[in-house]
Amino acid sequence: MYLTNSSPSLTPRSRHLLRHTALAAGCAALFAALATLVQTAWSPLAGLDQGWIDSMHSDARGRRVWVASVQMLSDIGGTITMRALLGVAAVWLWLIGARVLACWTAAQTLVGWGLLWALKLSFDRPRPHFTDPVAHAGGPAFPSGHAMASAITCAVLVGLVWHRTSRGGRIAACSVAALTVLTVGWTRIALGVHWPSDVLGGWLAAGVVLGAVTVAVELRRPGALARDIRRVNWRTRPRVQRVLASPVVPVTAALYDPAFEEAGDRPDDAVH
Repeated sequence: MYLTNSSPSLTPRSRHLLRHTALAAGCAALFAALATLVQTAWSPLAGLDQGWIDSMHSDARGRRVWVASVQMLSDIGGTITMRALLGVAAVWLWLIGARVLACWTAAQTLVGWGLLWALKLSFDRPRPHFTDPVAHAGGPAFPSGHAMASAITCAVLVGLVWHRTSRGGRIAACSVAALTVLTVGWTRIALGVHWPSDVLGGWLAAGVVLGAVTVAVELRRPGALARDIRRVNWRTRPRVQRVLASPVVPVTAALYDPAFEEAGDRPDDAVH
């Protein structure tokens, strides 16, 4: 599609970069606004935080089985679990030869962890305090590490399977990811260890990391992520399909998403 006869539209790679730049910049702007409201103790936000956390704490008191169930969900979706999942994914990608994609996956974890603690120490926000708490957590509150780690992990995993599934599979993957992220965030509020704005801040910080890391990798290694996506598609195809497939098929695997149309090199291992 062309804007005018003499001015071509943006290339797929340019659109890919613009989308992730917009994601990082938009989330950074929203995070900065939220952080300002948190630091200045803006009364509407403070009232919402306090009211929500008091209500959920009142519901949780005396309900040991319920609290134990919520704590279990929170632990399953905790930062250690989420980073371990991305670590396993990064090792697997490295072993099958998708080295840039493996580094991208690992960088999401490492940059997210570093940014999380830089933000926590910068704002040093106290956690909710109760005379009869139902759960305990240490460290500053803002932003929520559980919320941030779960959002980064789920987004990365969806991205890794996006080009391997049908439209129905993508919808299912996005639904499971969204439900996981929302559930993990809710457990932190329900247990009384985070303010609602902490969870929102964690999600926004995750968007900054996801967009910024992707842009950095694309600028450093243009088209490398696209080539690795095709390499993963080829390596994970059934052997029978590899034998029967024509030489053109591995290249067209990259066309599942227009963002990868320009990377035309066939994976080196596709001829093995």
